Amino acid sequence: MAEQSAHQNSLQGMAIMSGAMLILPIMDAIAKYMATFEAMSPGQITFYRFFFQIACTVPILFALFGRKALSAKRPWMNLLRGVLHGAASLLFFVAVKYMPLADVFAIYFVEPFMLTAMSALFLGEKVGWRRWMAIVVGFGGAMIVIQPSYEIFGLKALLPVACAFLFSLYLFLNRAIGVADSPLTMQTMAGIGGTAFMAAALLVGSSAGNADFAMSLPASALGLVLLLILGSISGYAHILVVKAFRLAPLSLLAPFQYFEIISATVLGYALFNDFPNFSKWIGIFIIVASGLFIIWRERVQARSLKSS
Repeated sequence: MAEQSAHQNSLQGMAIMSGAMLILPIMDAIAKYMATFEAMSPGQITFYRFFFQIACTVPILFALFGRKALSAKRPWMNLLRGVLHGAASLLFFVAVKYMPLADVFAIYFVEPFMLTAMSALFLGEKVGWRRWMAIVVGFGGAMIVIQPSYEIFGLKALLPVACAFLFSLYLFLNRAIGVADSPLTMQTMAGIGGTAFMAAALLVGSSAGNADFAMSLPASALGLVLLLILGSISGYAHILVVKAFRLAPLSLLAPFQYFEIISATVLGYALFNDFPNFSKWIGIFIIVASGLFIIWRERVQARSLKSS
């Protein structure tokens, strides 16, 4: 009965993770739109992303939990999640300002491999040699994508790699914190941490005269609406991610983040006429194939444990 329940939880976790990954690229497309057509800096967009996330989640949090809404059992770890998420989002939004959306996602796909490795090294989740080989091959596919992007965009092509590392740490903390706090509390506290971090980053960056941290208000009513949508997606989609990681292991859920390439490619082509070239598709194919192999090995291992 316990094994059946664990299997059911894993299936629910995979379904929730898949849905969240298909929704999240909408947020990144909005960020690129704001930087491209509304002339808003990536730093300011990232600040609004977390500010409106809090505005969307706090009222529901207080309605459900009252005065104890923000009484997190592990407040500092949740605030640290917010700082990591804020820094990762900033790097990603800077990258999408200068690079095609699909290119950024393609390079960012090293993150699931980082996460799978972390789950094995620090949480003791079993990752066999075959999956380690899949991780290595997946990184090779990422290098195929990075190389031409690096020649065109220079060091900016490495921003998604740094973003992937920070976001993998953020997701790692989702699992490490466990069920001490509700997903809504965790996401609200993370929003507070991300907002505080970005407020400080904006002050420092704008004082230094960096254009990517210029302060501004939305230039149009559409821009304001898009920022509200961006904050809503960032809040509620990541609540789904937290929920998924409570139901299934990191090493099982990590490859499902590849689903983001579906939405990212469609949105990039529809809104910005961006589409990965042939060499990038080869790299993406290698990365996705490696991820699917990891999923297959997880199922083989689960069946083996069930039959023994």
